[in-house]
Amino acid sequence: MPMPTVTFEGKGYVRQENETVLDCLLRNGIDVSYSCKSGVCQSCLLQAVSGELPKNAQIGLRDTHLARQYFLSCSCLPNNDLEVCRPDAAGLRAPGVVRRIDLLNASVARLRVHCPEPPAYRAGQFFSLIRPDGLVRSYSAASLPSDDDFIEFHVALVPGGRMSEWVHRDLKRGDALDLQGPAGNCFYVPGNPGQPILLAGTGTGLAPLYGILRDALAKGHSGPIHLCHGSVNSGGLYLDAELRRMMEANPQFHYSPCVLNGNGDDGIPQANIDAYALSCTGPLKGWKVYLCGHPDIVRTLQRKAFLAGANLQSIYADAFVSSADS
Repeated sequence: MPMPTVTFEGKGYVRQENETVLDCLLRNGIDVSYSCKSGVCQSCLLQAVSGELPKNAQIGLRDTHLARQYFLSCSCLPNNDLEVCRPDAAGLRAPGVVRRIDLLNASVARLRVHCPEPPAYRAGQFFSLIRPDGLVRSYSAASLPSDDDFIEFHVALVPGGRMSEWVHRDLKRGDALDLQGPAGNCFYVPGNPGQPILLAGTGTGLAPLYGILRDALAKGHSGPIHLCHGSVNSGGLYLDAELRRMMEANPQFHYSPCVLNGNGDDGIPQANIDAYALSCTGPLKGWKVYLCGHPDIVRTLQRKAFLAGANLQSIYADAFVSSADS
């Protein structure tokens, strides 16, 4: 039986076995947007012109997207011929303007983007940032929609990273930058204000955790909140002073940084975050857990949190994998 054909901009491409629509187009040299390739960031959205879409190609999309036959090309394995096109950018993107860029440490830039018509989002969700040339990368929001009139992102400088080097070296106040989203399930849900919360992450995984923390405190969460932030060395930690001030002002909040390499002279423990986070909390039965950072570390933390008693339904970690040339 012949493999289904993907028709894009008038030209047909035969899919290989177990090949997604996205991979088929990329294999044939088609320049389409994508980032995580795991069905989460939604930057690979395309629109079906004809043909039947498999249900898993539209998981997590808004009703308005479903009505327009948008789908996740990285998750789409059609059983039939499919004609697709690029989605209407105006229907997906929120135009933004850079309000401010400053360094939080030597390698992390804080980027604040103002959107005249801001998309509705929850602190901790992430957006795809879209350069004028179409390059797309996803970053979590550290801002609080109820308090901030901008959306804040923390961008780590990655050597050779097309987006991160551009943000650190070329982007300036007043420049245009489109946003697509939001996406992701890492956000605070009110309703159980006394439930203990663990927030654990590494590097710029702090961004969504910082947003979730601020949201929980703003909504009156009274149960203990433990935030554990890990880095290779103390220079990689950031917002340290701000988090310590928040801890002094909120007795239910506990901030615990750790580093892989250090001698302890600065008072920061040397430890792996997966072991250190659990040493700060003890058993996690009845806890809500939010995990962000490097995918391998997140997977380890998920497993250890579950073994420590956390219910799988109470462990939140978006399965986002960044592109190699971020």
